[in-house]
Amino acid sequence: MAALIEDYALIGDMQTAALIARDGSVDWFCLPRFDSPAVFAGLLGTEEHGFWRLAPAGLADGAGAATRRRYRGDSLVLESEWDTPEGTVRLIDFMPPRGAGRGRPDAAPCLVRMVEGVSGRVRMSSALRMRFSYGRIVPWVQREHGPGGRDRLVAVAGPDALWLDADVDTYGSDLTTHAAFSVGAGERVTLTLSWQPSHGDAPPRPNAAQLLADTENFWSRWTGQCSYSGPWREAVVRSLITLKALTYAPTGGIVAAPTTSLPEEIGGVRNWDYRYAWLRDAAMTLTALLRTGYHEEARRWREWLLRAVAGDAQNLQIMYGVAGERELPEAELPWLPGYEKSGPVRIGNGAANQLQLDVYGEVVDALWLGQTSGLSRDDSTHILQMKLMNHLESNWREPDEGIWEVRGPRRDFVHSKVMAWVAADRTVRRLSRLPLEGPVQRWRALRDEIHRDVCAHGYDPERNTFTQYYGSRELDASLLLIPQMGFLPPSDPRVVGTIEAVQRELCDDGFVRRYPVPDGGSDTLGGDGLRGGEGVFLACSFWLAHDLALIGRGAEARRLFERLLALRTDLGLLAEEWDTRRGRLVGNFPQAFSHVPLIDTALRLS
Repeated sequence: MAALIEDYALIGDMQTAALIARDGSVDWFCLPRFDSPAVFAGLLGTEEHGFWRLAPAGLADGAGAATRRRYRGDSLVLESEWDTPEGTVRLIDFMPPRGAGRGRPDAAPCLVRMVEGVSGRVRMSSALRMRFSYGRIVPWVQREHGPGGRDRLVAVAGPDALWLDADVDTYGSDLTTHAAFSVGAGERVTLTLSWQPSHGDAPPRPNAAQLLADTENFWSRWTGQCSYSGPWREAVVRSLITLKALTYAPTGGIVAAPTTSLPEEIGGVRNWDYRYAWLRDAAMTLTALLRTGYHEEARRWREWLLRAVAGDAQNLQIMYGVAGERELPEAELPWLPGYEKSGPVRIGNGAANQLQLDVYGEVVDALWLGQTSGLSRDDSTHILQMKLMNHLESNWREPDEGIWEVRGPRRDFVHSKVMAWVAADRTVRRLSRLPLEGPVQRWRALRDEIHRDVCAHGYDPERNTFTQYYGSRELDASLLLIPQMGFLPPSDPRVVGTIEAVQRELCDDGFVRRYPVPDGGSDTLGGDGLRGGEGVFLACSFWLAHDLALIGRGAEARRLFERLLALRTDLGLLAEEWDTRRGRLVGNFPQAFSHVPLIDTALRLS
């Protein structure tokens, strides 16, 4: 059975990622990309679907969590330690960024597991069950004899091959590769798993010690660029590292999360694939990176955006593959029972074909921030922005599926209209600031027209609050972005009324739900076209803290912010949502959309 979501650690190489439980088990690992099929899919099924557990022998049955664990400094190098009757042992897990110290950017993805003896002599056990295609295919495993008696194992299935290099002997049993060994104080044993196309040459044997040094140096240099020095630096830096880990280095695309189908409600059906680049999430991520000193990531994402939308800027998709792929067909994997039996397990995402007008605003806002933060002027970016505005000018009145990707009817969502205003506003500012061609007067009029329309049709004067969509009495947490986007000043009574209405009607234990949904476990069809409930949404809860600071309720904002920080795992990671009944994280993990507003709110409170 998979561990609690909060018991997983993240390691990665900025092209893919792995999740490792407290008991030393790698239960999720996709190769060679974030969105590739998993070779360890035990997270969404059972051990039959693939895992790699490495732990003290007496604890290797899954019952023994590490005594303590941490990331080594400001890095993605994970250290787990076990205190046993025989002594203390340390496991170091990491993935070297491809090309780090290896001479070429297309180096084989490599998971390195180093066992170090701290005291005494501890017996260790490794069990490696490789299963390709999300746990469905058992590979053909062979032993390759190397020089000096250093054998290698290669597991092949179709286009994929995994190469295991170990400092100790391995043997096969029950379609699983095992190793049993012991380490004493000061000794080190290393096992590495590398991926290569099955038709290609064998990858070189990894030099684990050198790769560890290269990996630590990479993260030290990168985190050293952070410009934030406020009171929550530890939380901000860990969030920045997580966002960097979710960046696909070859293209600059940013995935929402490295997982699929971790449920928004345990046992529920709200299980989605987040291993793609949402324009909204990525644009918000870029704003957080720019505000903390990371301009190179913004430049790379701008280049990715231009490639992704090239040739069809008018039909902006809400998400793309990490290399800009447009087709992301949604399918279910019936052989996987789902995390804690939360089915179905889905790959791909049908929401890619939805109309969500707010993404125009998020993209244009990110481009505007890039310009004001010192990114070099780019003519292609200007052409793209003009095309986006021409399309939005003709279509902003259309109903859409909105920020939360409802699978019900299209509506005139207030947040979508507000973000259409943001697109017009930032474009007017850009044209007014730079000697660029564009109908600035026309779009200034458009900006004013959208503003009047939202205030006339999206506001409920009786309750003094904006509403989820035109004509609705329901609320939506995305309304909290109205003052943050500059649509209205924080002092406006309509803003204060909306914030207080969200606190009254959408809060659960002080945290914010996205919008009204059926109670947990319910089979009632909600207004979003889905059954069942979900947890409180962490991003929205950070938005509330941010808004409270904006309207002068700083002490209340800090209390909520500190409560949210307390929901992070021991390693500083956040999922998408929090289950207030069970007191645990739910949803895909770790989630960029949770870490971005953490950074933004810390900056506001600082």
